[in-house]
Amino acid sequence: MSKHIRVRFAPSPTGPLHIGGVRTALYNYLFAKKHGGAFILRIEDTDQKRYVANAEKYIIEALNWAGIPFDEGIDKEGNFGPYRQSERRELYKKHITTLVENGWAYYAFDTPEELDAERKKHEAEGKTFSYNHLLRKELNNSISLFTEEVSRRLEKGDPYVIRFKIPQDEIVDLQDIIRGEMKIDTNTLDDKVLFKSDGLPTYHFANIVDDHEMKISHVIRGEEWLPSLALHVLLYKAFDWKAPEFAHLPLLLKPVGKGKLSKRDGDKLGFPVFPLEYTNEQTGEVARGYREDGYFPEAFINMLAFLGWNPGTEQEIFSLDELVKAFSLERVSKSGAKFDLDKTKWFQQQYMQQANAEGLAEEFQSIIASEVKQSFDTTYVKKVVSLIKERATFVSDFWNLGHYFFKTPSEYDAKASKKAWKEGTQDIMQNILVILQNTDDFSSENIENKVKAWIKESELGFGKVLMPLRLSLVGSMQGPHVFDIAALIGKEETISRINKAIAYFKTPS
Repeated sequence: MSKHIRVRFAPSPTGPLHIGGVRTALYNYLFAKKHGGAFILRIEDTDQKRYVANAEKYIIEALNWAGIPFDEGIDKEGNFGPYRQSERRELYKKHITTLVENGWAYYAFDTPEELDAERKKHEAEGKTFSYNHLLRKELNNSISLFTEEVSRRLEKGDPYVIRFKIPQDEIVDLQDIIRGEMKIDTNTLDDKVLFKSDGLPTYHFANIVDDHEMKISHVIRGEEWLPSLALHVLLYKAFDWKAPEFAHLPLLLKPVGKGKLSKRDGDKLGFPVFPLEYTNEQTGEVARGYREDGYFPEAFINMLAFLGWNPGTEQEIFSLDELVKAFSLERVSKSGAKFDLDKTKWFQQQYMQQANAEGLAEEFQSIIASEVKQSFDTTYVKKVVSLIKERATFVSDFWNLGHYFFKTPSEYDAKASKKAWKEGTQDIMQNILVILQNTDDFSSENIENKVKAWIKESELGFGKVLMPLRLSLVGSMQGPHVFDIAALIGKEETISRINKAIAYFKTPS
């Protein structure tokens, strides 16, 4: 692409950032980075009634945790700030005045009561009320009123909104990178409010002004804004501005595939729908987050990338750099993307296998300390992690998978005991003790060779020896290679655990 790419993510600070919003930010980020462009964060805080004080901080922290930080925005001032809409009021006032003067917008003095009466009147007649080209001349606005009356009302300070004057009998040609060409008849559109009675612009107006002023080249946003596309294109036409290119992303759907994914779905099925944990300051309600649930940000991003996009190959595991290289809007689907919890955990498992054992060991140390009230050598914990992480999805799984590396078994699984410890097992384990006591090189390979050589010599089945050996060391039938366990806990502890098991299962003579 020849022109400089500038894209924006423009959330409203009305609560925690939904993962659908993070996906929108991700696709904007990938597109910008692929084309050497800029990724901008703009806070659209014109809806002061729904404004939440800590939401802006949450949005920024979520993007940083996910590894997709913005290039321009709050505290990263570029040449197009300020980046909060509430700080751009004078700019909006200037542009709305231009639209009114050029005949593209008009003052509407209708009170809520008058509009409600009109709505009820239409309902009684079996019609739908729409403030449009058919009715604007009958309602209380600067089109139907004399100029003197309009001036008098404005001077008097009567409440008003400013509406966009949708042109009549036109076909608007819309182009979307993902969805192709669409055509909309302007007679089906209503005269949307551009400026509210509180002196702030609506989303539609502020959005267009900001995208133009910030030189946004591509608007990549959710499907829910598709019905507004015709209005936005007409606003660009009204200002005689060149419109950016548009791409409307598919919805994130519930796991069952019907309806938009919501927090309620996550609560019901046991998964987060927000990137970070969020506490509602008014109710105290805590919403789960992917970070706090133990997901790697890389796994989270890889999962999100595939909710609506595919690379056209069999590859599923992508680093962020690989996603940047592979991503294209042309490969984004038109249809909704169904959230799949099992697939989400699969991505996490894949990244767990690739994760550095040293970093995982640091996280695991705090869990160990809370369980056994003592610390272990980092090198030792790292070796344990290397053995057990293959079976883990989260670091929080490590204790259940490897507790026996840090605690001698105090009891033995009943079902496993019945299967592993039979008549004659005591004598077998006594022989194993002798072998181990006479083994100086206590490496996994050497222990295995010596024990297996004795098993063959004694013409025993491997299960008769290895099952009670595992039971002695672990307390159950779980865990990695039994000789790896013995080598890691060491000769002294291995012998001690076998002696303990022999004493525990010893039957009266």
